[in-house]
Amino acid sequence: MESWRSRSGGQGATRQTTLATSGFDRYSKPTRRAAFLAEMDRVVPWKQLCALIDPFYPKPGKGRSPVGLEGMLRIYFLQ
Repeated sequence: MESWRSRSGGQGATRQTTLATSGFDRYSKPTRRAAFLAEMDRVVPWKQLCALIDPFYPKPGKGRSPVGLEGMLRIYFLQ
């Protein structure tokens, strides 16, 4: 008995194009969250801030590994 995959050339079913995958999302209004994060990226000098704090931030070693510095700073600034 032949399976449906072997009858369709072994590729499986083709995916249907939706509005989200066809590029319609470029016309949507940015959310408040996206606008806030873009503004935060524009205002905060992340590279300089990370370079300033990096010598004092915990390094991975024995025990629990620390969270990445830039991720921790972003979470801290969101609070």
